[in-house]
Amino acid sequence: MPARLRKEYYEEYEEPVAPPPRPKRPPRPLVMLDERLRSRCKWLFLIVAVLAMAVTARAGISANRGYTLVETQQKAEVIEQENERLKIDIAKLKSPRRIKDIATGKLGMEVPENVYFTHNAKAQQKP
Repeated sequence: MPARLRKEYYEEYEEPVAPPPRPKRPPRPLVMLDERLRSRCKWLFLIVAVLAMAVTARAGISANRGYTLVETQQKAEVIEQENERLKIDIAKLKSPRRIKDIATGKLGMEVPENVYFTHNAKAQQKP
C-alpha cells in the first residue's frame, strides 16, 4: 500500500475530539419535607372526596324518589279515571227507569194501577 493511502486510512479512524466539559451546576439545596403538611393535604383530599361522593349519592337518591313520585302520580290518575267510570256505571245501574224496564221486561212484573199507603197514628203519638 502506498504511503499516501495509508495516511488517508489512518485519518479516517482518528478518534473524535471530545466536546468541552459542561460547567458544573451548583448543588441543589436539600429540601426538607413537611410531613404534617403532607398529612393534612391527604386528609383534606379524603374529606373532599367523601363529601363529593355524598353529594352524588344524595342526587341519585333524589332522582330515584322523583321517578317514584311521577310513577305514583300516574297510577293515581289512572285509578281516579277508573273510579269516575265506575261512578257513571253505578249511576246507570241505579236509575229507576232501568230497574222498571228490567222488572217489566225480564221478570214479567206489572206496574200497579193504584197505590195505597197506610199510616199508623199510634206510632206518631208521644208517650
